[in-house]
Amino acid sequence: MKTQITKSWMVQLFVLFGALAGAVAIGAVLLAIAKTNPLIAYRVMISGPVSSSFGFTETLVRATPLLLVGLGIVISFRSGILNIGGEGQILVGAIAASAVGLALPGWPGMLLLPMVLLASCAAGALWGGIAGWLKARLSVNEILSTVMLNQIALQLYLFLIRGPLIDPQEVAYGTGVPQTAMLAKQIWLTRLIPGTRLHSGFILALVLAVLVYVFLWRTTIGYRMRAVGAGPGASRYAGIKVELYLILAMALAGAFAGLAGAVEVLGVHHRSLEGLSAGYGFSGIVAALFGRLHPLGTIPAAILIGALILGADMMQRAVNVPAAIIMAIQGLVILFVVSSDILLRKPELMARISTRMISIKAWRKA
Repeated sequence: MKTQITKSWMVQLFVLFGALAGAVAIGAVLLAIAKTNPLIAYRVMISGPVSSSFGFTETLVRATPLLLVGLGIVISFRSGILNIGGEGQILVGAIAASAVGLALPGWPGMLLLPMVLLASCAAGALWGGIAGWLKARLSVNEILSTVMLNQIALQLYLFLIRGPLIDPQEVAYGTGVPQTAMLAKQIWLTRLIPGTRLHSGFILALVLAVLVYVFLWRTTIGYRMRAVGAGPGASRYAGIKVELYLILAMALAGAFAGLAGAVEVLGVHHRSLEGLSAGYGFSGIVAALFGRLHPLGTIPAAILIGALILGADMMQRAVNVPAAIIMAIQGLVILFVVSSDILLRKPELMARISTRMISIKAWRKA
């Protein structure tokens, strides 16, 4: 009975949105300290992403990389290894996509686009696989290795867009803006709605979410990866090569993050430039956790997190909130959502919440 209560989707949603409300409440205190009316600020934050076609489409634009990164997080976390390296994997994927696209500008789009996407996946998989190998073979903590790899990827990315891959026109005109040249138009992702930035990468992310679900729950390899995450000792006793699946999980997580970088380049900016990621590597973790580490649950979670990020940007511009307050509120959301998972693992507490929800529902009917 307790297990059923713990797994109830209604209880999980109640806890998740309760955690979100707690983060919003503390954020209101911070806004009040900054001499900003919390009601006005939150009204802009909530209504902005849904009050116009611009807000709605921009929400989906933000949700696309979050969903792709989140799918990789689902795979790695389900396999028992933590991927905190999404930021670095996004950058290496983006720069690999740009390098291939710039090296072969005359190729037809039908050939060049798959090559660019595969290059980004391969670069991200390599970057994630390094941390997986260090964990599997040398027992190096994956949190430390992925965080350090993030810094290495960032410096490598900045070196390339400021040096070997910098736009020649920027150098010629003396501006020195750190960005690559514009990629060929034949590999730009199609805009789904004219006049907006919403591109076909969102459709690609939705399709991949379904495929990840099939992979994890309908294939032998997916079952073994989930078994390794649930009990590495028992899996090893059953003959499953635990180390191999840890490396595979991190490689797949890195491939999805690298693909997110390519999608941002091909669908939004059409070049690699400084500040490309906007924290998607870390926010993708929140999307995956908010979706209960389920590929299909990550879809609405990514859209919600994307709306919150866009709403926070709108709030900063509308009511002149300091950027530090915005970052603090986003950090509170991450902290509370991650902490809510601890509550869901306590059957006694979940039983009380479920009983209270049942009594409220019965009272309303009466």
